[in-house]
Amino acid sequence: MTKIIGIDDAGRGPVIGPMILAGILIDDKEEKSLKELEVKDSKLIQPIKRRKIKEELIKKFRYHLEIANPVEIDESNNLNYLEAIKTAAIVNKLTNNLKEKVKVFIDCPSVNIISWTNDVQKLLKEPEKIELICEHKADLNHKVVSAASIIAKETREEELIKLRKELGIEFGSGYPADPITIEFIKKNYTNSKYKKIIRFSWKTIKNLIKENNQKRLF
Repeated sequence: MTKIIGIDDAGRGPVIGPMILAGILIDDKEEKSLKELEVKDSKLIQPIKRRKIKEELIKKFRYHLEIANPVEIDESNNLNYLEAIKTAAIVNKLTNNLKEKVKVFIDCPSVNIISWTNDVQKLLKEPEKIELICEHKADLNHKVVSAASIIAKETREEELIKLRKELGIEFGSGYPADPITIEFIKKNYTNSKYKKIIRFSWKTIKNLIKENNQKRLF
């Protein structure tokens, strides 16, 4: 049997909330189980069904999560490199104490696949036993990456629910195209209570702040 890891992220583009990276470890023969669970790219599954699949996945397989909160994202000079750090951490965690070699399929966030793969490779504790396979659209092409995408997506949704309850406010999906999200930011970006959930380094936020400041001047 060959050990396989799939890794994918959720919440890379939003202006509110964390980015989640998930990795799942399976034997190659267990890919059949993923098909039986109807695993596919998380964006293609309805929320209720996706939640049920996620629960089945975390019961049956070993997995690991890495979370990048908005402050960490803002302080990072390079989101791709931050994701390389988190990806390597997942691989290191899931391959710890494994003697056999492992194939790792990753949905690559960078346009430069070779350079980003090298970044991850340099951060591995035992690179000699890891075969990295980084691809665009890996979540569509590999069931194990699809499984990781489901875990990542559902975990982010759970984190957003926690934030809404904790802060007692609705901020929408967190994506720049969401009118509720944008309205929330316009009203609250100066409120220290919400500072930890907003990605101030995002161009969307910078433009909103600039626009609001100009309105105040005039």
